[in-house]
Amino acid sequence: MNDRATSRRRKIEQCKRRNSEARQELRAQQEAEGLQVGGHPSIPNRTSEFQSVQEEQKARQQAAIDQIEPMRRHLPVLLRQLSKITDYRNPKKLKHKLTMLLVYGILCFVFQMASRREANRKMTRPMFLENLRLFFPELESLPHHDTLNRILSVIDVNQIEEAHIDLVRRLIRKKKFVRYLIQSCYPIAVDGTQKLVRGELHSEQWLERQVHKGEGIETQYYVYVLEANLAFHNGMVIPLMSEFLDYTQGDTSADKQDCELRAFKRLAGRLKKAFPRLPVMLLLDGLYPNGPVMALCREYNWQFMIVLQDSSLPSVWEEFNGLQKLERDNHHEMTWGNRRQRFRWVNEIRYEYGKNSRRWLTLHVVVCEESWEEVDAKSGEIVTKTSCHAWLSSKPLSKMNLHERCNLGARHRWGIESGFLVEKKHGYQYEHCFSENWNAMKGYHFLMRLGHAFNVLGRYTDALYVIVQKVGVRPFIEFVRETMAGPWLQTEEVRQRFAGTWQLRLQ
Repeated sequence: MNDRATSRRRKIEQCKRRNSEARQELRAQQEAEGLQVGGHPSIPNRTSEFQSVQEEQKARQQAAIDQIEPMRRHLPVLLRQLSKITDYRNPKKLKHKLTMLLVYGILCFVFQMASRREANRKMTRPMFLENLRLFFPELESLPHHDTLNRILSVIDVNQIEEAHIDLVRRLIRKKKFVRYLIQSCYPIAVDGTQKLVRGELHSEQWLERQVHKGEGIETQYYVYVLEANLAFHNGMVIPLMSEFLDYTQGDTSADKQDCELRAFKRLAGRLKKAFPRLPVMLLLDGLYPNGPVMALCREYNWQFMIVLQDSSLPSVWEEFNGLQKLERDNHHEMTWGNRRQRFRWVNEIRYEYGKNSRRWLTLHVVVCEESWEEVDAKSGEIVTKTSCHAWLSSKPLSKMNLHERCNLGARHRWGIESGFLVEKKHGYQYEHCFSENWNAMKGYHFLMRLGHAFNVLGRYTDALYVIVQKVGVRPFIEFVRETMAGPWLQTEEVRQRFAGTWQLRLQ
């Protein structure tokens, strides 16, 4: 038994040594070829870097100020928008203003409270409340969270999202995102995701489906949301707009539920109304390469980059495969990061759709084949990996715009999926049912998205970008939350900071 254990340990050590040598060899090979060495820096595994209580106090205070400052500075405009919401409560019995209730709701998600109970338990502590008042003097006291739930059940929660959209509109007007544009367009990724699923029906708006369970079939009820996010190539993903799929919005006479394509039409109309003259590039997945969607983009004067799957638009693929052999100049090779890329494209492909193919569009197709090397964990050998991507473009392609439209634009559609992962698993409780009331549930969703937007803005400021990269997003927010819960803040220093001027500077 001891001999066998010793033999296994030797094999493990040999495997680790072999893989380490292979990674060093691969790194040297990539550097020799001028490729960017991949890999993200890991969070250091070390003891605290603070040498004294004073040093920790200073760091905690600075972190809290830098994280909360974007929300504090935009609060006057935010309050002005939120004050437009009609309050149906009896004015003589009011203890908390509606605007302060909603600010409290946003702060619950800024500090990543996991539930209404946790917010009640932690945020109403005297120390936490006293620190909050340093940043938000308007918060005279904090309500019980059930109060917020009741008010969200009756107000027009869509106006919360209007305040969110107005915030983004002001940032765009002030040219805060100009350096991240794709061919002078704002990249907006649109995708749908499931929010809740239950075995019982809580509201008539929930969708339903039949699923196999064991030998039988059961009915599930679920909430599905179509989201639109600004997805920039530096990794900054800012929540923008949500469209809930609603059973009552479907074709009930034909027993058809609401679907993602129906919701996209509604979402697109709202986007156009909110940003009528904004140059937009939509980044869409493989569900959207169809005539009506692309015609709607053309009608709104939007550009697009849409994933083209092998099984989608066979007539377009047939044209592409035939024409690419004739247009031999339409290819380009380059390196991006640690990947070697080969692009092939065909412009001006006629796509006919609709009844009797009466309608048509001119499309442009690009295919990107890429390869890169990795170390196989089992064999320890350097192996070559390959992948292939294809997109539909609204504009003609050339060697001059391939990198920007494909690598910096279309490839960063993953940003919205990364945003879903953050909101679901990294502290924002996207899938938590804060309320079974449909209106209140939507209200909590809009508050969550607004809180997430403020955290993203804070994370990408010059003051915090390097710090967050070093310690991680969730540990940093936890660090700030702990700071707010303890006697770390110096009143005069915080007030002096907010008495001065401030400008949002993004990385």
